[in-house]
Amino acid sequence: MSRSIVRQSKFRHVFGQPAKAEQSYDDIRVSKVTWDSSFCAVNPKFLAVIVESSGGGSFLVLPLSKVGRVDKNYPLVVGHSGPVLDIDWCPHNDNILASGSEDTTAMVWQIPDHTPSRPISEPIVVLEGHSKRVGIVKWHPTARNILLSAGSDNLIIVWNVGTGEPLITMDDHPDLIYNVSWNYNGSLFCTTCKDRRLRVCDPRKREVVAVSMRASKENHSLSKPKFLRKKNTKQGNRDTNFEEPIALLELDTSNGVLLPFYDPDTSLVYLCGKGDSSVRYFEITEEPPYVHYLSTYSSKEPQRGMGFMPKRGVDVSKCEIARLYKLHERKCEPIIMTVPRKSDLFQDDLYPDTAGPDPALEPEEWMDGRDDDPILISMRDGYVPPKSRELKVSKKNVLDSKPAPRRSLSAVDGSSLPPQLLEKLVEEIQSLKATVLSQEKRICDLENKLSKYTNGTV
Repeated sequence: MSRSIVRQSKFRHVFGQPAKAEQSYDDIRVSKVTWDSSFCAVNPKFLAVIVESSGGGSFLVLPLSKVGRVDKNYPLVVGHSGPVLDIDWCPHNDNILASGSEDTTAMVWQIPDHTPSRPISEPIVVLEGHSKRVGIVKWHPTARNILLSAGSDNLIIVWNVGTGEPLITMDDHPDLIYNVSWNYNGSLFCTTCKDRRLRVCDPRKREVVAVSMRASKENHSLSKPKFLRKKNTKQGNRDTNFEEPIALLELDTSNGVLLPFYDPDTSLVYLCGKGDSSVRYFEITEEPPYVHYLSTYSSKEPQRGMGFMPKRGVDVSKCEIARLYKLHERKCEPIIMTVPRKSDLFQDDLYPDTAGPDPALEPEEWMDGRDDDPILISMRDGYVPPKSRELKVSKKNVLDSKPAPRRSLSAVDGSSLPPQLLEKLVEEIQSLKATVLSQEKRICDLENKLSKYTNGTV
């Protein structure tokens, strides 16, 4: 008598459940731009959604607690002159967000904890280096202030946001880059391209260290790679064989783009199809057949985009192992993934230590060739996001080392000016700088005072 063997896994019974109607974010005009990003980014403090707007690009940033109907006059982030294509929260500061746009720039924004009284139009840094639209922005997972941008000019630029300077530029892709994914410690990243090849790149060596030599016959125009975390492997092991895939699953015949989200703590992959109404999830193991289908969350409404909460933002008291934010045409709906447990105690096996908000490396250390895994934190007592660093210093913390722009003087030949006029110009510039700084301090003081009133502390 034969007996079927069921694979043992604590995630076999993961199930998804939409949040209650009153816990959704309603009346959000999700962007209709034809680009294949997720249009949504979320962290333990904020939800950001790229929205429709006139006269340039904008996105909406809401505190997670601000559920319900969103006022049509709610202040937006409105600095780009063209549609916003991609947004990404900094993993080391929950108030810092990067955006890429059709206006060929990437921008980095400081988001206050309180609801702003007016649209946010001044980024803390503008990154100019691409000649065509910037469709991808990705923060480095372990190094402070390192941001990657990829544009339709087929260039990948790695920036030090703290100085606003490009550190690395790579032009190894012959065609449009579809997506980029850093590996677990940020030593490598992988890309997919319009030429249907998958590449693994070492940014500090400025070279492609592996490439799939067999172009697929299927339409890979919408493919999105994801670097998985391989455990029990020595750092720096790059013996990668791209001749054949080790696992191949056919999901469906849809032409919509699949948005993959990967949880390195549980080795679960969530696949969300744009225009689809389902979320499929799989467990990845290091033994054949490597990929194990778990289940599918289905709903009636198709998704326009999706956001994925970092592990430190889930509710451990409810055995929640993941939370996705599904974009409808006019709202955003949280989807909660849980593993049912009878006990109310903390479930150690579901929540290994996870990546915390502290960077493991400084930009200079990473550029010198050092690699470190993320600094881990325990989820035993849950995670409470810290309050924003005081606004009067937080902007400077990010850009302390950025030199003040001097374009007006660089365009003038100093030798052709009389010394008295040159000194007068310098004095006037210094006076204007002092005035601006005093006004910024006054604005910060007023915003802090407003925050205390709105939070009910006064």
